[in-house]
Amino acid sequence: MEQTFWPSKPRDSRKNSDKAIELINDTILKASPSSEYTTSNALVPLTIFDRAASDLHVPILYAFRAPLPSNEAIKEGLSKAFAHYPHLAGRFTTDDQGRICIILSNAGVRVIETYVPITLAEQLPFTPASEVGKNLLPPLEGVEELLQVQLNRYACDGLVLGLSSHHRVADGQSMRYFTVSWANLVRGLDIEPLPYHHRDAVSVPRNPPKSEFDHPSMDSKQRCAKEANATALFECILSHMWKKMTQAQGLEQDEFTQVRVAVNGRDRMNPPVPKEYFGNLVLWAYPRLRVKDLLQESHAYVAKAIHEAVAKIDHEYFQSFIDFGELWKGKEGELVVMVLEAGNAACPNLEVDS
Repeated sequence: MEQTFWPSKPRDSRKNSDKAIELINDTILKASPSSEYTTSNALVPLTIFDRAASDLHVPILYAFRAPLPSNEAIKEGLSKAFAHYPHLAGRFTTDDQGRICIILSNAGVRVIETYVPITLAEQLPFTPASEVGKNLLPPLEGVEELLQVQLNRYACDGLVLGLSSHHRVADGQSMRYFTVSWANLVRGLDIEPLPYHHRDAVSVPRNPPKSEFDHPSMDSKQRCAKEANATALFECILSHMWKKMTQAQGLEQDEFTQVRVAVNGRDRMNPPVPKEYFGNLVLWAYPRLRVKDLLQESHAYVAKAIHEAVAKIDHEYFQSFIDFGELWKGKEGELVVMVLEAGNAACPNLEVDS
């Protein structure tokens, strides 16, 4: 196996508990010249589902024990992946109609390489929100790159991969398919199945468009206030968490509480959208109960309320949301995402993103 050798004098360091993370390299990686990627500078307008996604970078950490491929092999596989995922190497821009677009410019992604002078076992477990986790991630604020990668190599040759991608480029399922494709290319395997990139085909409005449902996840920027396809396991766990968190908050018995639940539209639309669709295709269900009923009724009662709310987010609801976006065109005020304010422990509402 190819080995990676680190310079004896690092250029910089980041504090990591009582050890220093040594910065080895910080560069922009573009598509491999030998790949099928061609810089077209084509503009890909964001769909209504992309615009409904949070306007931020989503961080995630993956930890791997040795033996592992070298950093160079990992970067080579990433460079090849852009032939199939060109959006991630692009940038945001606007077209002549004022629409936010992704320009397929091959501007590249930021790749940061570090060395951590301890073993991976000494540091696990950690979370992305911890001080340790933050040091293992690329910066999340003021970033123009749509994808960033940080390769943190440990003294044991273990690796923590810190990844951040802009949510308006792709949702969680899309990024999972991307990381699996990247891993296959590092191993010398083919990507199967290839990603599905036809964004226009999954957001076609009716003629004439008609929005039959209330869509509380989006509102006009001028009057905006901060305010998964669920399986039976999921519903049982969420009902338990909802009960316990509401009980801990000490809310009034007659107060209402709701949960914002992410629902994947790929299998719900008719015809179904391929699972490997690369983009955003998620809306939200809002199961709502009175605090008294939530706490006094059984878990089965609460799980049923969650199930019924999620079941309503069907093809008709997704089509109505597409038409809602079409009807908003030309109106005054930008559409923005309605989300809970983070860190408000007194808020009776919850959000479940996975």
